[in-house]
Amino acid sequence: MTAQPQALPRVRNRGDRTTVHGVTVFSWNPHRPLIPERRGSRLVVPRRIGNFGDLLGPVIVAAMLERAGVAPAAPAPAGAGGRRVLAVGSVLQFARAGDVVWGSGMNGKSMAELPALSQLDVRAVRGPRTRAVLHGLGIESPEVYGDPALLAPLLFPWLREASASKVRGTLIAPNMNDRKALRGVPDVLDPQRPLLECLREIARSERVVGSSLHAVIVAEALGVPAVAVVSREEHPLKYADYYEGTGRPGVRLAESVADATAARAAVPGPQWAPEPLLDAFPYDVWGAAGPTAAAAAPASARQTAR
Repeated sequence: MTAQPQALPRVRNRGDRTTVHGVTVFSWNPHRPLIPERRGSRLVVPRRIGNFGDLLGPVIVAAMLERAGVAPAAPAPAGAGGRRVLAVGSVLQFARAGDVVWGSGMNGKSMAELPALSQLDVRAVRGPRTRAVLHGLGIESPEVYGDPALLAPLLFPWLREASASKVRGTLIAPNMNDRKALRGVPDVLDPQRPLLECLREIARSERVVGSSLHAVIVAEALGVPAVAVVSREEHPLKYADYYEGTGRPGVRLAESVADATAARAAVPGPQWAPEPLLDAFPYDVWGAAGPTAAAAAPASARQTAR
């Protein structure tokens, strides 16, 4: 069998906007907090953060459209206007009226920053805690749960091939804000490495531990045992939201990487099926009908529902 090329769909980045087939797909990727400086005749502008979990959204949306046969050159449909899609990450504090939500979640650190919205078009959210917050704001949200990163093995089949060739035992995957505390420790994933490299390193590990929620999500989607660790910088809401959205209320985070590495008991895998999230994808924003989940999801995708 010929190995599948390890590649990701291309998305268009223009300044602060990431567009997929003419529609903005929100991705939190600000410039690093540095002051631009001159070096000789050159003006050095700070690079963007480039955190892999935050970059997943547009790429997953592009892959969903590609699987549905939506042409890359297709323009945004008339009436799409300023509608944006929020697909991955704890980013609902950045939502605007008219935005379409497919799998995003709340950020517990930013609850006070939530805009006064009543006109969100919510198709799916990460978990029931996000849904409860939206309900409290008077925003309707269906009981369709799941972070779209759970679909990574379905959308990028080469990930399963990569996962068959392990190169290490345990990969430590910290949240970007926890990385400094692990400086000098071996087998630590830098979440600001290129997205494809991060996905490949997760797939090729026998176990993943750490405070990077999306490293845990991708690992679990691949059937790689993963243990989330308490972050010293991040609010615990997003972890509980994800676990509850995949049928596992009450999962406790490890207190440290050492505890997670030493733990013998594995966290139970997701009790979750991809079909509702697949069916909820907003193809209509691109003027497309899209396939049904029954036609789109092969039987192998259902192995996460165990």
